[in-house]
Amino acid sequence: MERESERLTLASVERALQGLPFVHQVLFYERIGSTNDVAKAEATKGAPEGLVVLAEEQTAGRGRRGRRWWAPAGSALLLSLLFRPPLPPERASLLMMLCALATSDAIAQVTGLDAPLKWPNDVLVPVAGELRKVAGLLTETSIGGADQPSEPPRLDYVVVGIGLNVNVDFRTAPTFIAPATSLREALGRPVARLPLLRALLHAVGERYARLLAGRSPYAEWQHRLITLGQRVVADTPQGPLAGLAEAVDETGALWLRDEAGKRHHLLAADVTIL
Repeated sequence: MERESERLTLASVERALQGLPFVHQVLFYERIGSTNDVAKAEATKGAPEGLVVLAEEQTAGRGRRGRRWWAPAGSALLLSLLFRPPLPPERASLLMMLCALATSDAIAQVTGLDAPLKWPNDVLVPVAGELRKVAGLLTETSIGGADQPSEPPRLDYVVVGIGLNVNVDFRTAPTFIAPATSLREALGRPVARLPLLRALLHAVGERYARLLAGRSPYAEWQHRLITLGQRVVADTPQGPLAGLAEAVDETGALWLRDEAGKRHHLLAADVTIL
C-alpha cells in the first residue's frame, strides 16, 4: 500500500509499465504546468503514439471549459496520452470513450469499486450513498489535411488527459473546487498508484487495439453512462437547458429533449442530474 508521502519516479513508473505494448515512451515530471501541453508539444515535434506524459503535480492543470484541476503533489494520477489513429476527425471522441472506459476498468480492478460514467467525460464512484466525481478527461486534437483540397481532413493526433484523484484529501481543497472525491475517501484507506496506473494503461492498450481492429467503444460507453434516461439541466453557452437525456451518438454528443418536447443536440455541456 502506498504511503501518503511516497512519490513516483521515472524509474518506478517505467518498471511498473514494462511490457505494456501501447506504452512507447514515458516523460515524467515532478512539477509541470500541464501534461496535455507537453504531450501536444511533443506531438508537433513528431513523437509517435504511445507517449505517456506523467506528473506528480500540475501548476496549470485544467479540465473542460478552462477550469482548474486541483490535486496536491503526489496525491493523484495526472497523465496525458498521445494517439495517432487512422480515423476521420468526427470520430476523435472514440479516444475519449475508450480512455474513460479504461479508467473505469482500472478502478474496478484495483479497488473493487463500481465506477460508472457521467456525460460527457467524468468517472464517478460511490461515497456515502451518492456518486461523486473521481476522475475527468480532457481531449485535444490536431487535424491535418485541411489545407489540401484534394485530401480529406484527417486526425494528425489526439491527446487525452486523465486526472484521477487517488489519495486526495478534499477537506483541504480550495473553495473554488467543485465537489469531488478520491479513491481514498471512497474506500477509507490509501490506494497504491503504480498498480492503478499499470491497470489503466493496460486497459487503454487493449481497448485501443480493439478500436484499430474496427471494434468501436461507443456501445459500451453508452451503456455505462448514468446520464441517459435521467432528467438533467445542461449548462450550455446559451444558458441552462432542462430536459430528459435521451441518447448519445457515436460522436459523443448528447440528445436532450426539453420541457416543450424539442430535441437538442449537445456536443458538450456541464450536466447536472436532477
